[in-house]
Amino acid sequence: MTLLAWILVFSLLGGVLSVLAAATLLVVPPRWRDRAMPHMVSFATGALLGAAFLGLLPEALERAGHDSLHAVTGAVLGGLLLFFVLEKLVIWRHCHEDRCEGHGHDLHAGSRRRSAGALIIVGDGLHNFVDGVLIGAAFLTDVSLGIVTAVAVAAHEIPQEVGDFIILLDSGYSRARAFVLNVLSSLTTVVGALLAYLGLSATSAALPYVIAVAVASFIYIAVSDLIPGLHRRTDLPAGIRQVVLIAAGVAVIALATESLHAHGG
Repeated sequence: MTLLAWILVFSLLGGVLSVLAAATLLVVPPRWRDRAMPHMVSFATGALLGAAFLGLLPEALERAGHDSLHAVTGAVLGGLLLFFVLEKLVIWRHCHEDRCEGHGHDLHAGSRRRSAGALIIVGDGLHNFVDGVLIGAAFLTDVSLGIVTAVAVAAHEIPQEVGDFIILLDSGYSRARAFVLNVLSSLTTVVGALLAYLGLSATSAALPYVIAVAVASFIYIAVSDLIPGLHRRTDLPAGIRQVVLIAAGVAVIALATESLHAHGG
């Protein structure tokens, strides 16, 4: 496949297919979904951290060269601060809980709940657009890195989309409309990937810093959103399962990275 074809296929994987998987989870009995969600979040945490530290960051540092190492690590730090500010401004939405203050899920007035649902769509679209840019930038760096990045994006998008579906349904949207709106917002992943392909192809010097922002994005999602939710389960068996699944997520990314590089990406 051409590079553009790789980017299109895997940006769809990170966006639309994540919505389809999330929609499938909504048709299973709620008690099964409630059991599966914490396991999916644990695995997604490991996948994001594995992609950030084992795939993206080493590649960004290698491409930047010794003279720019501090600039790349500074870009990671700046990205973390940027995502914090964006979340404070209610632009960046990452919530996997059925009830989430940031999503306005417990608002009682009907009109305000509809507004909260609309905000979810806008925020999710912006988030998916950024994910697309990161996927596109990763593929421009290396095909194997792009695949690993897309897998990590899909891993955290599925539980997020389930949470978004639940919020939209609670806001008064029908299942069909909630599904269509989520699919439309997921298409911004493809838009972001295409713009990255068109804009970054001729500016390879910027790639290490875009990848550094991807590192910051993955770390921020894992540490500020996913891990705090896992800490709500304090019993020992749940903690053991979380550690095992986080390690499994890291291992999958590590094995995928090694295998793809071994086969020439």
